[in-house]
Amino acid sequence: MPELVVVADCGSTNIAAAAVDAQGRLVASVSEANRPVPQKDGREGWLIWDMDRLWMTVCAAIRQVVDQVGAESVAAITVATWGADGAPVTAGGELTYPIICWQCPRIEPVMRRLTAQLGERRLFNITGYQAIRFNTLFKIAWLHDYAPAALQRADKWLMVPGLLGQRLCGESSMDLTAASTMMMLDLQKLAWAPELLEAAGVDESFFPKLVHPGAIIGTLTAAAAQQTGLKQGTPVVASGHDTQFAPIGSGADPQEAILSTGTWEIAMLRTAQPVTNDFAFSEGILSEVDAVPGLYDPQLLMMGSGVLEWVRENLYGALKDRTRAYRTMIGEAQKLKPGAGGLMLVPSFVPDTGPTRKYATAGTIVGIGLTSTRAHIYRAALEGLCFQLREALRILSQATGFQPARLRVVGGGSKNDLWNQMRADVCRMPVVVTERKDATIVGAAIAAWVGAGRFGSIPDGQKQIPIPAEVVEPSAGAEVYERLFERYGKIAPSLRGFYAPDGGAAG
Repeated sequence: MPELVVVADCGSTNIAAAAVDAQGRLVASVSEANRPVPQKDGREGWLIWDMDRLWMTVCAAIRQVVDQVGAESVAAITVATWGADGAPVTAGGELTYPIICWQCPRIEPVMRRLTAQLGERRLFNITGYQAIRFNTLFKIAWLHDYAPAALQRADKWLMVPGLLGQRLCGESSMDLTAASTMMMLDLQKLAWAPELLEAAGVDESFFPKLVHPGAIIGTLTAAAAQQTGLKQGTPVVASGHDTQFAPIGSGADPQEAILSTGTWEIAMLRTAQPVTNDFAFSEGILSEVDAVPGLYDPQLLMMGSGVLEWVRENLYGALKDRTRAYRTMIGEAQKLKPGAGGLMLVPSFVPDTGPTRKYATAGTIVGIGLTSTRAHIYRAALEGLCFQLREALRILSQATGFQPARLRVVGGGSKNDLWNQMRADVCRMPVVVTERKDATIVGAAIAAWVGAGRFGSIPDGQKQIPIPAEVVEPSAGAEVYERLFERYGKIAPSLRGFYAPDGGAAG
């Protein structure tokens, strides 16, 4: 009997493949770098994802894993990727236009036009999504305006999980987690919003049938079997948007707040309804469909360890080995007291989320003096990110009426013990850190095991997979941080006034 599933976890910076058993253990895994590329026939600055390169990288990673575990041991395969990006394809799977990258600036004029036409508040009320230039709605509308032949030639629009899934099994698919990142889905009805389809110049037939994670979307074709090393006929199972699977793989309880921490951080709750009230709209909250049917994920996007990478590159650049550099940074910062010697670093606020937002500010260092060292700056960066997190949790709680008792931290930033203690102290709540650092892969594997018939549902799989975790309790430093947070609260909001609504400096 096959004892493993294969997960392709495709992020916008790294592509990983892993073989995972029914206890959630990664038996084999590999990782390759990923990046967008300039569009050859486009204007300067236009960025796309090279689908052929993406597919070859995924296949190569899967083949390396299969070479270690054997194709006979694999019960199913699934794909989780980033959200918002997709492309039009023919019935045979040929892209009629490249995948426009979420970083590409070309979409902004269309975003502004449609936001003015449809109303930013109404868009949020229907979709739970803030107006961000990389929303799929605006990309399809851009193609309608500037590359209409691409839409006319296409049979369907697929998001990146669907594009890779189609190459694996030859079938079109759209899972609800990915669909909820498009700003085209009516979150209350879990169906396409007709007025948004009309605004983009398409109709419902342009999209595949919506499915929940765990559904079988097809079986591996002979061609895909040859490229991946897997057996022809292996079930291909829907998972979807990677953000929704980290909570699943970390063992998160719906009563906990979740922090997915990497270059960016996403603070998230899990609720029975999407959150579309006035306060949520004004504070930049967006809601997506959870991997578990019946749940939604209201969340806030913030700057994360990208700030710490800036500190490492500019102040610890002589330490070429990244692991050694971070070990040194943490060691130096641990010797300092809370407050970083009076220095405070305010991270950049969440990205500009539309024509009326004022949150796209640059990061700021306050209180630097002649005795300040690189360690002070690093510690201040950690503290600033924690203060930002506390504010995000306050906003989420106020918007939802739910006060979480614990915070579960997943992702690369969960490996920093000093940072975890600061989170517990600043937020004044226990921080749960899972011992499994590949939570997204484990979460997607649970969906694959549902498709393979091992688990009856995703919650059932969570119950059957042991997920050891460490609980970090608030320490005596919590009282100190309470006073420091008052100072942060006075400094951070005042910076917003220096920036214009479009996120540019106002002078």
